Amino acid sequence: MILTVTPNPSLDRTYEVPSLDRGEVVRATGERVDPGGKGVNVSRAVTAAGRRTVAVLPLGGAPGALVADLLDAQGIEVAPVPVAGATRSNIALAEADGVLTKINAPGPRLTPAERELLLDTVRRQAPGADWIACCGSLPRGLEPSWYAELVARVHAAGVRIALDTSGPALLAALRERPDVVKPNAAELAEAVGRPLTTVGDAMKAAGELREAGARAVLASLGADGQLLVDADGAWFGAAPVGTVRSNVGAGDSSLAGFLVAGGRGPSALASAVAHGAAAVQLPGSVMPTPGDLDPAAVTVTAEVPVDRVLREPVS
Repeated sequence: MILTVTPNPSLDRTYEVPSLDRGEVVRATGERVDPGGKGVNVSRAVTAAGRRTVAVLPLGGAPGALVADLLDAQGIEVAPVPVAGATRSNIALAEADGVLTKINAPGPRLTPAERELLLDTVRRQAPGADWIACCGSLPRGLEPSWYAELVARVHAAGVRIALDTSGPALLAALRERPDVVKPNAAELAEAVGRPLTTVGDAMKAAGELREAGARAVLASLGADGQLLVDADGAWFGAAPVGTVRSNVGAGDSSLAGFLVAGGRGPSALASAVAHGAAAVQLPGSVMPTPGDLDPAAVTVTAEVPVDRVLREPVS
């Protein structure tokens, strides 16, 4: 079982549009309403893969009730943490050429009592979990050190933890040695404080996160593929992608693929790449099922192409 923790979940509306013209009436060609938040997406991807998951998330107001109903309809167990503020609502505009514009609301401010209830709910749900995936931004009311405290409590319970966050929250959590961290290229560059222009730059940055405490780093490099660096070495994985419809949740699908495949080594990296490649070819934040995957198209190598220039360099 994979337990997910989403401190700042959302109700996500995705509109497919031919193009986005400011100041004009834009008519959508498609619309979806999904439960959102990085941890929620991981749970949705785990469920799509046929595995059990439990989603821990603070929920409040009518949007929170709808998020719970949508997850229940997808067969996902929810461990809700009631909060006074309303769950945030986000909007994504997906253009035909693959460009995505996102408008993310800040979400509610959690009280000290709600903060402790969230931690206690994770503690109560942790027994029996193979992995705990803690994902996304922190809501107002939670300090950057909150994830570090959560990692410490999860390790005390003897459970492995994967962390997908960024900025001060990521840096603070490294001291508690999370088992896996999953930054994208921009988050990786931010963490080390310098640009990334090649795969080698990304591999070096991932190594620095390991030196700071992360036991493994699974880095998403966008269209260039994914990189895994751990105590046993480094591997690079990639897969061809046809038409990109939406990258919403693609990184979360990759993390789910990594965890359901054991969360370690090149085979788990191959699963992560297959899930990510399938996700970007689906609309909105639809998560891939086994039938959407193309494992044969994935290549994983220990010969990391360190000199390859990233198609999307990060400054």
